[in-house]
Amino acid sequence: MTEQPKASPDAHGRFGAFGGRFVPETLMPALFELELAHADAMQDQAFRQELDGLLCDFAGRPTPLYEAPRLAADLGGPRVWLKREDLLHTGAHKINNTIGQALLARRMGKHRVIAETGAGQHGVATATVAARFGLDCTVYMGEEDIQRQRLNVFRMRLLGAEVVPVSSGSRTLKDATNEAIRHWVTNVETTFYILGSVVGPHPYPAMVRDFQSVIGREVREQLAAKGEAPPSLLIACVGGGSNAMGLFADWLDDDVEMIGVEAAGYGLDSGEHAASLCQGQVGVLHGARSYLLQTDDGQVKLAHSISAGLDYPGVGPQHAQLRDSGRVHYTAVTDAEAVEALQLLSGREGIIPALESAHAIAELYKRARAGELPGDARIVVCLSGRGDKDVEAMADYLRNHPNEDIGARP
Repeated sequence: MTEQPKASPDAHGRFGAFGGRFVPETLMPALFELELAHADAMQDQAFRQELDGLLCDFAGRPTPLYEAPRLAADLGGPRVWLKREDLLHTGAHKINNTIGQALLARRMGKHRVIAETGAGQHGVATATVAARFGLDCTVYMGEEDIQRQRLNVFRMRLLGAEVVPVSSGSRTLKDATNEAIRHWVTNVETTFYILGSVVGPHPYPAMVRDFQSVIGREVREQLAAKGEAPPSLLIACVGGGSNAMGLFADWLDDDVEMIGVEAAGYGLDSGEHAASLCQGQVGVLHGARSYLLQTDDGQVKLAHSISAGLDYPGVGPQHAQLRDSGRVHYTAVTDAEAVEALQLLSGREGIIPALESAHAIAELYKRARAGELPGDARIVVCLSGRGDKDVEAMADYLRNHPNEDIGARP
């Protein structure tokens, strides 16, 4: 392992060699303003109390830390806890961050918010807090994602948000983010951009991490309250990386293994995947330097995953630093492995996870089958969202793969 990574970015917004602000000059004043507002708010006891109160009474925190005995038996006997972010209001961890950013928008006098979304969970969470605080809301979403996440599109519109289809490029999360940034550039005086993951220009990676770090703090408190020893392994899926960073952030100085699981799509050798940390190269995307999927001449490659929330060709800069330092190990599982894991967890524990979260479960099964999961392991999995939104995608997949019958596997 190389030099221990620092938990916070430097004065230029960099995590070691990664991060920064690679944006048009017109956005720099807004980013400086946001950085100061975030720092000031986090030192303001009244802000923190209101945030904590909304996380509790509106979002439903703390989320349960559920020990999963039948899953553990399947894996050969380690103890496994699921951090149930899927039980939050709106059905995923995204609400933690959108509440925090909506409070900042109000604090800064902004009356309009915009967001990008892939799986739709961040869009729903943004529309939810916009309704709660009386803010105008526009969500940019790729046409491909609109088709596979129609339930979430309906939810956003029901909540009063305008959903703008994006038809350029891959018509997925990358292109939705492009459009959101373009719009922000021309409306920066009146509009607050609620970015959904630990990506983008500084201060977004650190700010979103701060709002999501409640996940890992609660894990620590809940294990201690149960009289349990700390975990030996933390594991979470990684697209942009906010749920994983939320789980990992409070444990970076502890002696605990951490694994981030990317989307291998049709397989890493196929070229059709979203594994930027496993197979990407260093470049700049959406305002930050990190690992991303790109061609030999530096153009951003199309990503692929059955999971719309992982279908992104880049990753947060702090994850890039943690990868290079060796503090966190990153791996990837395929669409087929994630679909199998979704079925297994559903049948074993009565919990239908989001396809994103199923990638983390799939990695545990891979390691158990390879004899790489110690029987005395103590594992916490971030179950970042629930699977309601993925029913149509699962049905389409299984219709096209008739040999992979739906239901709990023996």
